[in-house]
Amino acid sequence: MTDAAPESNPNPSPSVGLGVLHLFCKAPSTAEREVVLHAIDRASEHQTQIVTVAMLGHKADLAVMALHADLWALRELQTDLTASGGLTLVDSYLSLTETSEYAAGLPEEMKKDRLYPQLPPVGKEAWCFYPMSKRRDPEQNWFTTPFDRRKELMYEHGTSGRKFAGRLVQLITGSTGIDDYEWGVTLFAQHADDLKEVVYTMRFDEASAVYAEFGPFYTGLVAEPPEALSRIGLI
Repeated sequence: MTDAAPESNPNPSPSVGLGVLHLFCKAPSTAEREVVLHAIDRASEHQTQIVTVAMLGHKADLAVMALHADLWALRELQTDLTASGGLTLVDSYLSLTETSEYAAGLPEEMKKDRLYPQLPPVGKEAWCFYPMSKRRDPEQNWFTTPFDRRKELMYEHGTSGRKFAGRLVQLITGSTGIDDYEWGVTLFAQHADDLKEVVYTMRFDEASAVYAEFGPFYTGLVAEPPEALSRIGLI
């Protein structure tokens, strides 16, 4: 008996959930508005969810957050955005939607919302993204802490976050093994100070205060693609 032949073109995309690609771009003086809009329109026609963000600060001019079940669709968008006449990619982050191991008892509808979110949420234009990991220090090793204790700490952490219901939408995506940190956190809020308050509040929880390591923060304002491009000077 022989093993079955492998598929000739196996699909590398996630078996459950969506790929999430954050692209952070600069708009050089040679960038052409129509090239960027065409790339976004083409991706949208192929069912890629896209969030465009006019960035604040020096790190990037524009963030393009894209979600699709097919990772090749995300790669195609990246190619089109950075084609001749397009944007210059200065940073990126890849992650996958997921349901946490601590969320086994959640209703199916809530699990579905985490795996297949619909973005951007209406009325929440303040936006930030940051990656994070859990510490592995000898006295602060999250991964040697018993599961029940970790679950207790994450429940406390979630309780703090739920105080911001209605003011803020949070998407936590997994990136262990596929990018530099273990999770990506994307926040959509009504006001910029909501972003500041929720991160400040949750850092007092033991799950963050003792065990969390944070990467760089990117902050901006969500807008439809034509407006976002106008706001960064591509007119």
